[in-house]
Amino acid sequence: MNALPVIAIYDVGKTNKKLFLFNEQYEIVFEKSAKFNETTDEDGDACENLESLRLSVFDSLREVFRRKEFDIKAINFSAYGASFVYIDEEGVPVTPLYNYLKEYPAYLRKQFYDTYGGETIFAHKTASPVLGSLNSGMQLYRQKYEKPEVFKKIKYALHLPQYISYLVTGVACSDITSIGCHTNLWDFQKNQYHEWVTREGIAEKLAPILPGDKVLPAAFGNHYSVGIGLHDSSAAMIPYLVSFHEPFVLISTGTWCISLNPFNDIPLTTEELSNDCLCFLSFQGKPVKASRLFAGYEHEQQTKILSQYFNKPLHYYKNVSFDLAIYNRLHPLWQQGNSFNRLLPQDAKDLSAMANYEEAYHRLMMDIAARQLVSTQFVLNGTGVKRIFVDGGFGKNSLYMNLLAILFPHIEVYAASMAQATAVGTALSIHNAWNSKALPNDLIELKYYSVTHGAAV
Repeated sequence: MNALPVIAIYDVGKTNKKLFLFNEQYEIVFEKSAKFNETTDEDGDACENLESLRLSVFDSLREVFRRKEFDIKAINFSAYGASFVYIDEEGVPVTPLYNYLKEYPAYLRKQFYDTYGGETIFAHKTASPVLGSLNSGMQLYRQKYEKPEVFKKIKYALHLPQYISYLVTGVACSDITSIGCHTNLWDFQKNQYHEWVTREGIAEKLAPILPGDKVLPAAFGNHYSVGIGLHDSSAAMIPYLVSFHEPFVLISTGTWCISLNPFNDIPLTTEELSNDCLCFLSFQGKPVKASRLFAGYEHEQQTKILSQYFNKPLHYYKNVSFDLAIYNRLHPLWQQGNSFNRLLPQDAKDLSAMANYEEAYHRLMMDIAARQLVSTQFVLNGTGVKRIFVDGGFGKNSLYMNLLAILFPHIEVYAASMAQATAVGTALSIHNAWNSKALPNDLIELKYYSVTHGAAV
């Protein structure tokens, strides 16, 4: 029996590290998931266990190479952003992989922004809200000033996807999707590194930039190609960019609900930056305007409160469908685009005014949807978008989807579903290097939501 041609994708999340094998139709034919405990850095702060990650990469790949039913044509990697691995001349990490949530020293933040024009001007140029360690370039700046001896030892600072690729290829490189993700490194106005990168001696610590579709030979074995790795949010956009060519917005929902518009290259305004908007760079190097809403986290917290108050199972909300009568009854309380009273724990009086769980959950989702309208509108302004795609958890929530259809009456709203969008996008980025077949046209399953007849708007 002939071995099945596949691509291996190693996808590194904060919690799960997953290995997928995709056939030439981009169907998952094998998957494996690993979790391992975090370790701590020299300050006692939690961080990724870099050695466990390194061993996991090799163990996972070794396992699939032993499987005779698969013929691995290529390997690529995706990982979360704001994550630098500092390697020396020998390719050995010289520090822990610091957590992007690590508190950033206030004095260094002030020193940096005072030197380079102030927070507002700098954020405009780099499309990066002031986020401390989440601006990964600031992590390198911190190394220079807090640990100058360590800084001298750094040959290259590799974002996590490129470090994992380096493990397999031995080639150090940088990737535009990681550089362009709120790092403070990239000047979006000049389409090059910001001047501070050179002035502070950071540029020499950054490996050469390679295209997102570039493949390299492996350091061991020579019968497969290796991608340079992608930032996970940019990778998740690729299946949509491949499948749809008319302007669209993708709302990727999870802990954060991130609205992504790859057809909006209008510079960020001060208002947008102050409302958690930023820009990514796609794997093609094009700006993608994005806005963020912490709605998934809030939904998780508020449904716990509803469960306790109404004595219902924790996931009872999954049984609640859009109810036109409840919606119209609550509508007078609802100002489109603005949130009304929040369902916080101390607001028992608010909950007592609700007839039942279903009514309280409708109110919660109307609040979330109203704020989603505001957040998404930031990336819609000035563009000709006619379709919104929603993937992730809220895409399966009929109440959320019906509310979006009401709030965006002149835009087609779809729930979009596909298995492992990030991993598929990472594979698609090097399609021509391993797959002789045409790109499939059925990657994404869509469900259309129209404005419910009789709904107050």
